[in-house]
Amino acid sequence: MAGSMNSPELAALEYASRAPKVLSALDGFHTDALLVTSVTNIRWLTGFTGSSAWLLVAHDGLTLITDGRYGDQAREQTMAAGVATRIAVGATRSAQIAHLAAAVTASTRLGFEAAHLSFADYATLSTTAEAHWVPTSGAIEALRRTKDRGELDRMAHAAAIADRALAAAVPALFDEPTEIEFRDALEAAMRSYGAHAPSFDTIIAAGANAAMPHHAPDETRIVEGMTVVVDFGALFEGYHSDMTRTFTIGDPTPMQAEVYGVVLAAQTAGVAAVSPGSGGRSIDDLCRSRIVSAGWGEWFNHGTGHGVGLQIHESPWLTQSFDDTLQVADVVTVEPGVYRRDFGGVRIEDMVVVTTNGCQPLTKTPKDSPCLPSPPTN
Repeated sequence: MAGSMNSPELAALEYASRAPKVLSALDGFHTDALLVTSVTNIRWLTGFTGSSAWLLVAHDGLTLITDGRYGDQAREQTMAAGVATRIAVGATRSAQIAHLAAAVTASTRLGFEAAHLSFADYATLSTTAEAHWVPTSGAIEALRRTKDRGELDRMAHAAAIADRALAAAVPALFDEPTEIEFRDALEAAMRSYGAHAPSFDTIIAAGANAAMPHHAPDETRIVEGMTVVVDFGALFEGYHSDMTRTFTIGDPTPMQAEVYGVVLAAQTAGVAAVSPGSGGRSIDDLCRSRIVSAGWGEWFNHGTGHGVGLQIHESPWLTQSFDDTLQVADVVTVEPGVYRRDFGGVRIEDMVVVTTNGCQPLTKTPKDSPCLPSPPTN
């Protein structure tokens, strides 16, 4: 069905510039150093992809503490990233804690990631490593919002893989597959075009199942008369894509056509509103108001969008609870939807990057109609 998709020339990831930005941000927390325990944040800072590590970010450099499984990998990956890092390997947890204790003093104001360090680990570390422990929140996540050219290149490539894979898989919908069968075909196509994995658990939701925004594919057969919501993405070199398209199997009924038109109008307006300085709450208000005014507001039951990057859901957020504004090089989704049990559901989602004068879609599969492309002829 598919052949490998040539990787484009990708800009380098700008690892070396990141730790200095973190140190500057720490001035606002009145700390001397930061203990990073989120493996995603460690990857962003150093290129290290192991599942177990702590990273101490201090003015005298970076110290990565890990276990015996990852010593060589840490040295290779941080060197490849061009990030000067001291690697401290401890075979046991107590040995790793000893490395941390040796790197700080009782007078060190040591920031830690309050959202990522468990209470149990905090209790152990703070009684062993003598320092003045200071909780911080979102210091690195705020910096990760602004994507560099290398990050944007990888996300654009992931989105292109997903676009191409959907085009390859859609003809299978004419053969009445189960949701699971279509998910497997779509994920196989993504891998064949170079995806390292799906971005998240692929959602294929047909008929009444489409009323559940995060339905897990099952043995429901996709047949004429149904709508089918396809929400998926490709993972490429650690970076995610995210896209949703909704199709009708056969000609849409009047209600299917109406709801699709309402959601499309809301989603198109939301994408057009994405620009530097736009508020996450205001974009959610805009999409929501379009659906409310059409009489379907009761059935739009989630936020309008979210940031994407090394995680599939990250800041910024296009929701009622996000009061910040968008910035150039934020990457966000715009994905309003309508879900009602006696009808099913419609969601349309694009991933866009904020530019100086608006935004640029990274996902490009056509969305003007819910109708499937014409079936292949033999």
